[in-house]
Amino acid sequence: MLEKLKGIIVNYVEVKEDAITPESRFMEDLGFTSFDFMSMLGEIEDEFDVEVDQQEAANIRTVGEAVAYLEKLAE
Repeated sequence: MLEKLKGIIVNYVEVKEDAITPESRFMEDLGFTSFDFMSMLGEIEDEFDVEVDQQEAANIRTVGEAVAYLEKLAE
């Protein structure tokens, strides 16, 4: 799940995949804007065939939190 998410993240920001860790924060560390983040959520929904709750997604700060949320949705 983490590797797949990293592959999506690099489509939105200028970061190398190997620089992305579970502790990486989307805004502060990876340079996401709110628009980038929302666009990425749309791609995640398509890629993982899940429906992301926008309010819950707003509380996701790190890559690790995103992975945990996606794993919960996939159950």
